[in-house]
Amino acid sequence: MKGKAAAAKTLSLDNVLDLNAASSLHTQLLGLRGSDLVIDASAVEKVGTPCIQVIMSAQKTWEDEKKSLTFSKMSDALMKTMQLSGVNYELMLAKESNS
Repeated sequence: MKGKAAAAKTLSLDNVLDLNAASSLHTQLLGLRGSDLVIDASAVEKVGTPCIQVIMSAQKTWEDEKKSLTFSKMSDALMKTMQLSGVNYELMLAKESNS
């Protein structure tokens, strides 16, 4: 596929993803739409349901547009909140390549 040559875009998430951060996160993700995306969520210390919903919506949008959205790193706080929310975050983690 010719389009695969373009490098994925990256997004580093803030340490607090609360209700106030949901709109900003949504705007950031909209700006990256149409490209493969790698998210670094290693700094996330606190996350609320609105940001989880924004992330899940983005994941569905990227899937529908046949683009990849993966997490290169995910903090324990984000993993635990996603798990408590019933989200299978493991599917979004970048896979280690054996090449």
